[in-house]
Amino acid sequence: MPGSSRLAVSLPQLRKQYNLRHAGTRQQLLAQAIDLARNLLLVLFLLRYTRKTFIHLRGYGVLGSIQKLYKDTYRRLYAVFLRLPLVQSKVRADVDKAIAELEMKLVPSGPGVTSYTTLPASGWTPDQVRAELEKLSEMQHTRWEDGRVSGAVYHGGSELADLQSEAFKRFGVSNPIHPDVFPGVRKMEAEIVAMTLALFNAPETGAGVTTSGGSESIIMAVLAARQKAYAERGVREPEIILPETAHTAFRKAAEYFKIRVHLVACPAPSYRVNTQTVRRLINANTILLVGSAPNFPHGIVDDIPALSQLAVKHKLPLHVDCCLGSFIIPFLARAGFPAPDFDFRVPGVTSISVDTHKYGFAPKGNSVVLYRTADLRRYQYYVCPDWSGGVYASPNMAGSRPGALIAGCWASLMRMGADGYLDTCLQIVAARQKIEDAVRKNEKLKYSLTVIGKPMVSVVAFRAAAVTNTDPALRVDIYDVADAMSHRGWHLNALQDPPAIHVAVTLPIVAAVEDLIRDLEAVVVSCQGQATEKKGDAAALYGVAGALPDKSIVRELASGFLDTLYKT
Repeated sequence: MPGSSRLAVSLPQLRKQYNLRHAGTRQQLLAQAIDLARNLLLVLFLLRYTRKTFIHLRGYGVLGSIQKLYKDTYRRLYAVFLRLPLVQSKVRADVDKAIAELEMKLVPSGPGVTSYTTLPASGWTPDQVRAELEKLSEMQHTRWEDGRVSGAVYHGGSELADLQSEAFKRFGVSNPIHPDVFPGVRKMEAEIVAMTLALFNAPETGAGVTTSGGSESIIMAVLAARQKAYAERGVREPEIILPETAHTAFRKAAEYFKIRVHLVACPAPSYRVNTQTVRRLINANTILLVGSAPNFPHGIVDDIPALSQLAVKHKLPLHVDCCLGSFIIPFLARAGFPAPDFDFRVPGVTSISVDTHKYGFAPKGNSVVLYRTADLRRYQYYVCPDWSGGVYASPNMAGSRPGALIAGCWASLMRMGADGYLDTCLQIVAARQKIEDAVRKNEKLKYSLTVIGKPMVSVVAFRAAAVTNTDPALRVDIYDVADAMSHRGWHLNALQDPPAIHVAVTLPIVAAVEDLIRDLEAVVVSCQGQATEKKGDAAALYGVAGALPDKSIVRELASGFLDTLYKT
């Protein structure tokens, strides 16, 4: 039929038109979906960086942000300049020369020096080993035994050293990873943690772990904070807020664990962390606040109660670094010295690092990290339940650990007791005060040097007096002072930002404090009004480091120094 043929012809055409029309609609919808997704991504990108910019501006202020941008830009441009071929070759030559000079100083050579780089064909006799050990112990060095070294060696006396040697002998093969094989080590480690918790006024829920030193204690506390934030709040871009004077182990931990660091100024005259800046920098990605009691550079105790209020308000962990204060700061009040609020009695404090191998006089390689609760401690544990070698669990970075060091630490704490630590606190803090008073009041020192802040524990730092307050004839370069003290046999700590020197008083220094002050007087007088042309080690290193906006050269020198340590 004619009508049916026309219908048969028109149906395919209609279907084709329908498909074409709907294909166009689908393409339009797909294009719209792509546009929407692109716009959403753009909005998310803008929100992310707008948020970061807002946090930065809120934390550092407009002026501070501009200054930071200027410094960052200047540093980047300077880094590009250093990479120019002619400049790079000159820098490389200077770095190689400096490293070669370091090697000459640190690596013994010449007649009478034998290097052992392969195993002896036949084992030495015990007498041969003893003779070589004696020779090694008598190598020329700065005399820490005579109290001429700041910090570094926290010696509790020969009797304590002998007791530690006995502990080493009894527990030399022990390893806490096998508590069933070495139950005595397990017991001593638990008691070290318990005694330290009690000393720092932990609640009954308190818990802790021993570590190999202050850096590991700090690293573990940062790791625990990161894991806590990840598990409880889903934080994927963690940030910590750090006083610029806080120990560099916090920055080390941040680099290891990919955590962003906000550095907060510790301005004069108090040199404590600016808590208002800390408050402004807190955001949803913040995982940890930090304070020092005291800090390493200047011996200043941060305002822990103020940091605690911020931690409680924002429900954040607060770590207090007491590595340097260790077994001095808990005894300040009992010894009659001004004492800050810093430990678990401050409600916001959730973790504390304490070096038993400093003023606890334990052998090197001992520290403790403490937590307000055992739940917090668990965030630093590592557990592998499905390893073919068995279920594996460790409380800190190490697997096997030297039980001998734990035994030496336990023996030291038990031998010293509370009365012993109270006595050493009296001696050490009194010696620090004597040095501080000399710098503040001595006629030969007070016009050339200025004490940094108000130290409370064992460290006193001083810098050159401000130019505006000093007669040109009395001005000194603080690094020239440091080098001149080195020439007199003292090993003091040179600091930067600001240029300064600090003395960390130890028991050996207590006996030599009058000699230290006398030599400091003579050195300052000799440096007054002088511009030394040939710079010593401290002036050369820190003078250059402070002047360079880009620190790649300093990194290269430091890496070269580390390489030198392993040369025979």
